[in-house]
Amino acid sequence: MTRRIALLGAESTGKTQLAGELAAHLRAQGLRAVAVPEVLREWCLASGRPPRPEEQLAIAREQERRIDAAARDHDFVIADTTALMVAIYAGMLQEDGELLRFARERQRSCDATLVTGLDLPWVADGLHRDAGQPREPVDALVRAQLQRAGVAFQVVYGQGPQRLRSALQALEGAGVLPAGSVPREESGGSRGTWTWACDKCSDPDCEHRLFSRLKAAQG
Repeated sequence: MTRRIALLGAESTGKTQLAGELAAHLRAQGLRAVAVPEVLREWCLASGRPPRPEEQLAIAREQERRIDAAARDHDFVIADTTALMVAIYAGMLQEDGELLRFARERQRSCDATLVTGLDLPWVADGLHRDAGQPREPVDALVRAQLQRAGVAFQVVYGQGPQRLRSALQALEGAGVLPAGSVPREESGGSRGTWTWACDKCSDPDCEHRLFSRLKAAQG
C-alpha cells in the first residue's frame, strides 16, 4: 500500500528540500519513494505571473493528479504541497467553494501531514509573496485549515540534518514508518539544534509555546 506524505507550510520553510531529502532517505532503505514537485511554482515560472482565481482549481487538480500518478508506482509519495496550499495561496477559503472542498477532501486522503516550521531564514523566490510579507499569517492559515478539515498534523523544525530527522521522527510516531526508522544522532553534533519530537500533540498553540521558549532560551 502506498503511503502519501504531504508537506505544507509557509514560504521559504524548506518544503522542497525536505521532500527531496525524505525521498532520498527512503530510497536508500530500499523503498520506492518519490517527491512530487509543487505544480503552482511550476505554473508561475512558466507563465511569469501568479494565476488568476479561475485558474486555481485546475492547478490544484493537476497537483493531485500527479500525486495519484506517482502513487501507482511507488511505496512512498512525498508531496511538496497539495491542493490545500493552492487554496491558501489563492485566498479562496470560502466554506462552500469548490476549490476548498476539493482540497480538504484530498488532504484527508494523506497518510501523514507535516507542517514545516518558521525557524529557517527567509529566502524570497518572487512567486507568492515579497520579502516584506510575514510568513506567520500563512502558517496560521495552514494550521487552521487542517484543523477545520479534521486532519492531524505534526510540525517539523531543525537546521540541516536535524530537519530530516525531525520529519522521520514524526512519521515514525504517526505509524507511517516502522519503529527504528530514524537513524541515530552522531555524537559530537551541534547542541544548538532542536527538534520538536512530540508525536502525540499537534495542537498549534501548544507547539507555538514550545517554539517561543526555544527562541527565548537561544536569544
